Amino acid sequence: MSKKAVQGATHHLCMPVESRKQAARRLAIAKGHLESIQKMLDDPEIYCIDVLRQLKAVQGALSRAGEVVLRGHLEAHVTTAHERGDQGRIVEELMEALKYH
Repeated sequence: MSKKAVQGATHHLCMPVESRKQAARRLAIAKGHLESIQKMLDDPEIYCIDVLRQLKAVQGALSRAGEVVLRGHLEAHVTTAHERGDQGRIVEELMEALKYH
């Protein structure tokens, strides 16, 4: 990564690498559950409750991905806002993020 890209990443508050990896893992789990549901629906004998159970698993995986991203934002950006002098902007971003959680 170039020096300019590193400076830009710091300035623009990119998602922390570990949060990105954890969220990607959670989304892969959700994708697996979704693919399972699609296959289940091809079976005319599938029991509705089994489909509902898998749908709940997808919702849980997506929710956990959101939690990982939010935690990464809190740890990497909100806790350091004072040092950067952008507390007001970070508070507004946090309020916006909480709408989606």
